[in-house]
Amino acid sequence: MPKISSRHSHAFSAKIYKVGINPCVKVPLRISASMNPTKGFIPVKGIIESFPFKQTLVPVKNSNYRLYVNGPMLKGADVAVGETVHFIIEQDFTPPEKAHPMSKLFRDRLKKNNLHAAFKKLTPSRQKEIIRYLNNIKTEVTLKKNIDKVIAQLQGKKIRMVALRIP
Repeated sequence: MPKISSRHSHAFSAKIYKVGINPCVKVPLRISASMNPTKGFIPVKGIIESFPFKQTLVPVKNSNYRLYVNGPMLKGADVAVGETVHFIIEQDFTPPEKAHPMSKLFRDRLKKNNLHAAFKKLTPSRQKEIIRYLNNIKTEVTLKKNIDKVIAQLQGKKIRMVALRIP
């Protein structure tokens, strides 16, 4: 849960509207002007109604920054498109999380099949992609099935992988 400091926080109310299929609000210029963008974007933490969130303010050419209001934010705050809602935001200076921990199940399977070295031979970005993919799987059955596919690919077996392709 993001911790908001009252000293650096900014409160505003805005009507949620859609851009394409994405709900969002315009952030008042007085607020975004007081923040320091990184490559144009501004990471923020805040509260929508009473629901805490972390998000990024997105620049819009010739307009205010935009704050996209994602599904968890809408649900958590119990609000909908078309409603005017209250926000409190502040710039988030927390460094982005870079580590993507390997699941114990995947690590054990690599060890059992003596494939840890083969996995480490993949490019770092490919290792990260595989680990992130496996970490986002919701059920253990699906996780085991996808780990089996990764193991088979690392062993050089020819199998068809639709969701995850390993060179």
